[in-house]
Amino acid sequence: VMQRIANPSTAVRFRSEPHSVGRKGLREPCIIGVSDAKIDDRGCVSKLSSVLSIQRECATEALKKSGLEFKDIDGLAVAGLWGMPGPGVMQPNVLTEYLGIKYPKWLDGTNTGGSAFLFHLNHAYQAIKSGVCNNVLILYGSTQKSNRERNFLNRPAIYSSQFDMIAGLPSPVGAYALAAQRHIYKYGSSKKTLAEIAVAARKWALLNENAYKKDNLTVEDVMQSSLICSPLGKLDCCLVTDGGGAVVVSNTDLKEKFKFPPIYIRGFGESSSHSSINFVENIEILEVAMRSSKIAYQQSGLKPNNIDLAMIYDSFTITVLMSLEALGFCEIGEGKEFITNNNISPEGNFPLNTNGGGLSYCHPGMYSIFTLIEACRQMWGVCGRRQVKKEIINALCHGTGGVLSSAASVILSKDK
Repeated sequence: VMQRIANPSTAVRFRSEPHSVGRKGLREPCIIGVSDAKIDDRGCVSKLSSVLSIQRECATEALKKSGLEFKDIDGLAVAGLWGMPGPGVMQPNVLTEYLGIKYPKWLDGTNTGGSAFLFHLNHAYQAIKSGVCNNVLILYGSTQKSNRERNFLNRPAIYSSQFDMIAGLPSPVGAYALAAQRHIYKYGSSKKTLAEIAVAARKWALLNENAYKKDNLTVEDVMQSSLICSPLGKLDCCLVTDGGGAVVVSNTDLKEKFKFPPIYIRGFGESSSHSSINFVENIEILEVAMRSSKIAYQQSGLKPNNIDLAMIYDSFTITVLMSLEALGFCEIGEGKEFITNNNISPEGNFPLNTNGGGLSYCHPGMYSIFTLIEACRQMWGVCGRRQVKKEIINALCHGTGGVLSSAASVILSKDK
């Protein structure tokens, strides 16, 4: 196994097999509406908003765009860091009550960190395909910046975290910094490599009216930004903002109601390996992403070179670099070459994180729902100035949770 990882072959790792997730059936689960919360120039939502009202407003807008109504919803998925300890421990119950959804048939409160919403989509697909429910709302809301809620330093050092937190490793940036340092040592990437990723994200954000960061950014700016945890500087790290989003998942039995063409879920995969970074097997390779994407490629019958758009969780610049390699867009260790010459920026050949990502658009604490929202908008052609010039047929959305701990990969397509 270690020999295979050390000498990866994209052709071997992603040999596609045409056993799809049932895309030829009559009842096809699909995404039909999305929405994200509006944030201001402080990275905050309206002062009158709450974590619940954000989700209600996003749900209302997404349903309006979908052609469905709240009364049609019989499945609900939600995750977040709000209301804990307290009612936030049972977030699906709270949202069922708050939104007035009558006796939903299916609920999902899976929380695997920032990757959770891709897990939700995977699970919603299975529930709809099997007839458990018909229409699912996936929701997220956060007021972490307005309320200054994002604080990982007061977490108790228990279970596996007792071995790193007491030694002073900052969470979560410390784990990603360790991975970055190892990747730089093993594969020759550099702080400049990471900086190019941040600059590309900012270029996309400049085209997004709802992005928090709209000032120009250079490689030098990133490399000279204040050090947070070596080798990661401030501009290698995701933003801290408010935000929220909604995704409406339905099925083609109801297509006469749809206002937009359905976006099909062609393949999906999930994986997890650890909670504390102490227990990761190989810190310079994102093994969980390799495993989740391999399943997604096999189910879809597609390969990395069939993907027109990649939406990759960018909690830190190193997350993007390692994900690009693990997802098969380049070989392990060759990410530094892949991202050069503005290849992942608006003027490049590989559209990546076209909304500006967690590095420049928004990051309310958990990000993966925004990969779905942007992918669907690009496929519908409604992105305005940031619309990718070529037609987007297939998009891969990928989320990383925890400290390189969990992974979910979803392949969306205009085609069944």
